[in-house]
Amino acid sequence: MATTDRYPRQATTSALAHALSAAERGLAVIPLSRTKLPALRSPHRDAPGPAPGPPCHGECGRSGHGVYDASTDPARIRALFAAAPWATGYGIACGLPPHHLIGIDLDTKSDTDSTSALRELALRHLFTIPPTVVVRTPSGGRHLWLTGPPDVVVPNSASRLAPGIDIRGAGGYLVGPGSRTARGVYATAPGTTHLTPAPCPRSLLRLLLPPPRAPHAGQAQASTAGGAHGIGLVQFVLAAHEGQRNTRLFWAACRAYEDGIGPELTEDLVSAAVRTGLTAREARGTIASAARMTTH
Repeated sequence: MATTDRYPRQATTSALAHALSAAERGLAVIPLSRTKLPALRSPHRDAPGPAPGPPCHGECGRSGHGVYDASTDPARIRALFAAAPWATGYGIACGLPPHHLIGIDLDTKSDTDSTSALRELALRHLFTIPPTVVVRTPSGGRHLWLTGPPDVVVPNSASRLAPGIDIRGAGGYLVGPGSRTARGVYATAPGTTHLTPAPCPRSLLRLLLPPPRAPHAGQAQASTAGGAHGIGLVQFVLAAHEGQRNTRLFWAACRAYEDGIGPELTEDLVSAAVRTGLTAREARGTIASAARMTTH
C-alpha cells in the first residue's frame, strides 16, 4: 500500500516541477488528471438550476475553471497543485501572451495518416513547418508547437484542417511534456528540447482561421474601432457557433483590452455576440469578465 500511495505523490511532484519550468518560459499552466482533463472540478458543478448570468470564468475567486485558471505565477501554480494532489500532469494554455501558442495535434488512428495530410497541405499551400518544439504523445501522435501573431485569434478545431489534425488555440490547452496520463508519458521529441516555438507560417495561419460569416441582409457593417484588428475581432465573434459563442467573445474581448481598444470595441462586440444568439446581458457580462482578467 505504501508503494501505491507513494506513486501518485511522485507523479504530482514531477508534474509540478515540469509545470513550474514551463511557467518560467512564459507558458501559463494548470494541473491535469490522468485523464488529461483539468484536475480541479468546477465549484459551480453542483449548483442547483441554471446559472442566472454568463458562465463564470474565475470571477468567483475559486479554482476549478479549467484553462481560465492557467497562470505563470509560481505561488498560484503551487496552490493549484496543492488543491489537486491527484494531478499527474499539466496543461499549457494556448493563445495567451507572450507566445500566443498554437498547437498542431497530429493524431494516430488506424484510418487516418495525419502526418501525410499535413505534408499534402504544405505542398498545396506552399508552406514549410519550421524547426520547433515537438511533443510525442503516449499513443504515438505528435504535438507541434507554433506561435501566432498577437493580433490574431486562432480557434480550436477538430479535423477541420484535415482528418486526424486537431488545432489547439484560444481557450484550449496542450498536455505538457513530462505529464503522466493513463496511457503513458508525454515527452519532448529528441532534438527539439532546446528549441522555442517557431512562428506559424502565414499560409498555414490563414488555413487555421475560420472563414468570415457573410453578413445578413440589412446588417450593419462592423465597427472600425481599432482598425483592421478591431474588425477582425468582431468577425471572429460573428463566426461563432453554438457551444463556442462565449469562448470566442471572451477571447476577442481579452485581446481588445490587451491592445487598448476594449472600451471602444465593446458595443460592436456586444452586437456581434447578440447576432450569434447570446443575450446582451450575457455578452456584457463576458466582456466585463475579460476586462477584469486582462486588467489583473
